[in-house]
Amino acid sequence: MLTDQARGFLNNHRVARFATAEPGGQPHVVPICYVVSDNSVYFTIDEKPKQLRDKPLKRIRNLQINPHVALVVDRYEEDWTQLGWVMVQGEAALLDDGEEHTKAQRLLKARYPQLDEMEISDLPVIAVRIKCVVSWGNLGTAS
Repeated sequence: MLTDQARGFLNNHRVARFATAEPGGQPHVVPICYVVSDNSVYFTIDEKPKQLRDKPLKRIRNLQINPHVALVVDRYEEDWTQLGWVMVQGEAALLDDGEEHTKAQRLLKARYPQLDEMEISDLPVIAVRIKCVVSWGNLGTAS
């Protein structure tokens, strides 16, 4: 499923694009900071301005209706022999609390120290259960 080479590529990059679909099929894509653990990719919902706190984010509303999601991590270089990407497809689960939620937030804080400054312990984590991995190009970690 997730090869060592694809896992290394994901671990070496910092931002993914996360895609859900609206009920009518319209794609919705947002950048995320993520961590890979076992056969899941995790990202947390971070602090939002007050005007956004009263309504669940579109990505959450979408995955509650349709849990089939995808994310892409890519590398662009002017030297096109260095181009590469990994796409993860799977089903998303919303974690509001519990052991897995706590573990995911701990891993995310270790990877992104910026999260230490945010109050995220009570915020949801999205877990993408990896079902399919597609990759292309140069997945080496050195450019």
